[in-house]
Amino acid sequence: MKKQFLLLFASLILFSSCTLYHIDSQDISLDVHPSKQSIDEVVYLETIDQPHEIIAYITVNAERRQRISEILERMRREAAILGADAITNIKSDATGQWKSLPVQDLIGNAYVRANFSASAVAFK
Repeated sequence: MKKQFLLLFASLILFSSCTLYHIDSQDISLDVHPSKQSIDEVVYLETIDQPHEIIAYITVNAERRQRISEILERMRREAAILGADAITNIKSDATGQWKSLPVQDLIGNAYVRANFSASAVAFK
């Protein structure tokens, strides 16, 4: 019994610190954009003041408490694979399942998972 308890406790400690990410992208461009060599070639811009086209939408599903720098790094990596020059228009929202909990009035904004979405753009 003692060994089972220790095994359960060790498993809880081991898996409680894991962070799961799910990255999804929708390529909407008809043009071919070669992948970037590094994520350093993809920048985050709040506003874009030069000609561009949106080539994809990127969504990262992660724990709500994640640092935005970690989310941006994953978005930039996906954007580099898609051949984007920049990402912009980042938004966050809780996933539908967490918003529809029966006790939502009690927990308020305490949902656990969130979707972070952005537009991937290529400069013309």
